[in-house]
Amino acid sequence: MNRKRCIPTGGLIALTILLLLVSCQGKGPGAKDAAEEEETLFAVNVTRAVQGQLFDYLEVNGDVVAQSSVDIYADTSGKLFRLNVTVGDYVHKDQVIAEVDPSRPGQTFAVSPVKSPISGTITRVPSDIGALISTTVPVATVSKVDSLEIKTGVAERYIARIRKGQEALVELEAYPRQRFTSFVSEVSPVGDPVTRTMAVTLAFREQDRRIKAGMFAKAKIIIESRQKVVKIPAECMIQRQKGSIIFVVTDDSRVEAREIVPGILIDQKLEVVEGLRAGETVVIRGQTLLEDQAKVRIIDEVPGLEEADSIL
Repeated sequence: MNRKRCIPTGGLIALTILLLLVSCQGKGPGAKDAAEEEETLFAVNVTRAVQGQLFDYLEVNGDVVAQSSVDIYADTSGKLFRLNVTVGDYVHKDQVIAEVDPSRPGQTFAVSPVKSPISGTITRVPSDIGALISTTVPVATVSKVDSLEIKTGVAERYIARIRKGQEALVELEAYPRQRFTSFVSEVSPVGDPVTRTMAVTLAFREQDRRIKAGMFAKAKIIIESRQKVVKIPAECMIQRQKGSIIFVVTDDSRVEAREIVPGILIDQKLEVVEGLRAGETVVIRGQTLLEDQAKVRIIDEVPGLEEADSIL
């Protein structure tokens, strides 16, 4: 005969309490809840915002030319009988540079002198002795090469920002590591309907014998100079739906997402008009995945921009 074993009611209650105690064992005050997620730590590089100078400029190309250049013509037509100059010779005003023989078959005339109308350097001699010369073809060109300037063109959409007296830095291919100072001396009042550009002339601050007419020049015209602006590398800024955002590192190793008002952006240097103070630490790399109040670990600090701006 089988007998069923019965557990008294009091024993059943004690067993239940024991199982509950076992299941709760190990869950003390310092234990981490399995549902609690560990906070993500983002590795970033930072830099500091700087207050200083910032230039905005327009880069143009042009040719070095003489300020004064004159073509020399003969008074009569005929053969070029004598040529007294070559390219590079210096001549004085009214100096005879050539002679033209106006004689015809059966008619002999005295040679006609060709005189230079100004003092300067011969920069062009297009004809050879014996060539037929007319009164509409220049015998030579004389220029004042001791006074040089740069002729260039500026697209009409920028011409409103160009005015006389603006500083410009010039680079010549012959001297790639040197800069020559110049300024805007003339802005044409009319535009070219074909190229849609306006002629602009740059005059050198100091004449340098190394500079020759005909050289190719690159110039940076400073169209705006700002002082005491807050500036950072342009890569600090990212675009979000809210607008232009930077991330500023706070004292508790978190970041604050700030919407800024950007100003001049030139050569990867950005002016911050509103939203940032000089001296604050800004994330420059690693900000793509960041959100406001994210925890960060600084890997490296990139030197800030120089206070004095340079466009060299």
